[in-house]
Amino acid sequence: MAIRTSVFGRAQSSSSREGTLAKTRLNPLIKDWWARSRLPLVAFVGFFVLWESFVRLFGVDPLTLPAPSAVFRALFSEFGFYVDHAMVTLYEAVAGFSLGAGVALLFGVVLAHSPALERMLLPLAVLASVTPVVAIAPLLIIWFGFGALPKVLIAAIITFFPMLVNSITGFRAVDPNRYDYMRSLCAGKREIFFKLRLPGSLPYLFSAAKTCISLSVIGAVVAEWSGSSEGLGNVVMMFGNYMQTVKVFAAIMMLAAMGILLTAIVGAIEKKVLAWSR
Repeated sequence: MAIRTSVFGRAQSSSSREGTLAKTRLNPLIKDWWARSRLPLVAFVGFFVLWESFVRLFGVDPLTLPAPSAVFRALFSEFGFYVDHAMVTLYEAVAGFSLGAGVALLFGVVLAHSPALERMLLPLAVLASVTPVVAIAPLLIIWFGFGALPKVLIAAIITFFPMLVNSITGFRAVDPNRYDYMRSLCAGKREIFFKLRLPGSLPYLFSAAKTCISLSVIGAVVAEWSGSSEGLGNVVMMFGNYMQTVKVFAAIMMLAAMGILLTAIVGAIEKKVLAWSR
């Protein structure tokens, strides 16, 4: 019995030590999150308080501008409905971002090593970037139907050019002294790329990624306006046609939350990957 008690006591002390270690690891993360998030949270709370006060003090018609309290009630009363449509838009945005950014990186590697190809092909990329997405979306719907593919392609097109420009700039932003040193060691182009160009370009690439991930959400929504039966873009269009402003704002809040979340995820990955740069 004494042996059993001793074993049980050791097990309890071991589990308590593990719990203490877990709390010790968690506390710095919570403090770090709070240090980074408290000012944005204060800004958001202040914005919604001012919005609510403005609507109530001036008696604004809810059809024109509903109070945020009414918008939140509409959002959470049908939260499952908005989440289902948000998942569709999220898939289209993330898939489009991945496709557009991936192709842009491949082109960026090629064009960064060939100024002649850059002069020849970059104007075509500029042409694609300045063409209004609203004009392209109906064509892609006609060519590829009403499924997810045209929405993904629109999101890819809208993210392609910023990532391409930043990747070319990043791959060329090489320290001349380091480049000469690696060349003096007879390093090949592949070694120079993976050990010098790619690490040096990461700040440029992550800066573009944080911009492009929000642009991909815009592209997915615009594509959904052109022809879709699901997604937050379709929700905004549908409730807008029926003059249900509160529900339109609820969908917009979901889109805003999606954009903030995706940007925060990219920022967290950047912080992890670029820890060496700090």
